[in-house]
Amino acid sequence: MIHLRSIVPVERTEEVVAGLTADPGVTNLVVLPGAARDPAGDVVLCDVAREAADGVIEELKLHGLAAHGSISMDQIELSISKAAEEAERRAPGHGDDAVIWDHLRRELLEGTRLTWTFLAFLTLATMLAGIAALLDSPILIVGAMVLGPEFGAIAMISYGLLFRRWREIGRALGTLVIGFAFAVAVTFVCTWAGELLGIVDVARLPEERPLTGFVYSPDRWSFIVAVLAGAAGVLSLTSDKSSSLVGVFISVTTVPAAGNLAVALALGHLTEVRGSILQLLVNVLGMIVAGVVTLLVQWCGTRILLKRTPRGSHGG
Repeated sequence: MIHLRSIVPVERTEEVVAGLTADPGVTNLVVLPGAARDPAGDVVLCDVAREAADGVIEELKLHGLAAHGSISMDQIELSISKAAEEAERRAPGHGDDAVIWDHLRRELLEGTRLTWTFLAFLTLATMLAGIAALLDSPILIVGAMVLGPEFGAIAMISYGLLFRRWREIGRALGTLVIGFAFAVAVTFVCTWAGELLGIVDVARLPEERPLTGFVYSPDRWSFIVAVLAGAAGVLSLTSDKSSSLVGVFISVTTVPAAGNLAVALALGHLTEVRGSILQLLVNVLGMIVAGVVTLLVQWCGTRILLKRTPRGSHGG
């Protein structure tokens, strides 16, 4: 269940409450007249089945609450209520399949912020991938994949392409380009310094690496894996099952390719540079394509479901 809190202009409270009452997925409706001060208005509280939440939010926005009031949402961890169970039963679809589009957009926007934390995680992941290249260690490759924070920005590009939000696409692209450039540069400098100090040996990056050579040898399977991982990643975000993202990260070699690129540049193994760049681009492109297609299917499904949703009756 989702808990919605709205601040409603007094003159619109009656129609908002009427719409919420008519929605079969809404329950535990509470109205606090004149409780809000900034912005001024009535406070309307309700619990909504997750599968009905997107439609309810859209209806509240049609009443002008985004501009002249407020809409906020919280996830309910526990709800002991027969009325809530009935609301979930009446709401069409299933909560795991529901997409709350405004919530998804906000989460993706957070993932595109170019913060020091983002740069730190991406740099640490890239350095770990560089060490994995030197040691031919698949375990370190997996660690680098899990540590990398770049999937949110890639998913934002897919979202932006679907809904034609060009500014947000530009922001996500900027975050990826600057982030990877910074991470590769730091890893390059560290590798170069390690070579000068005798910590890293040029010979430690052989041309044949049976366990990690895939990070600079893209083929058709690289794109197929990226497509599957991109679809799974978007599904895990839209269904609020973030634990599934770990499997996605382990499947895609964006960060390992960046780490290999930095080490190969620093040690002068230019034959691997092109393959690393191509592997990085193939994986990013595959995830973007899969993200757009997955979001499009979910959006069409949501629109169809909303059109079939019975309103005006709480009957089972």
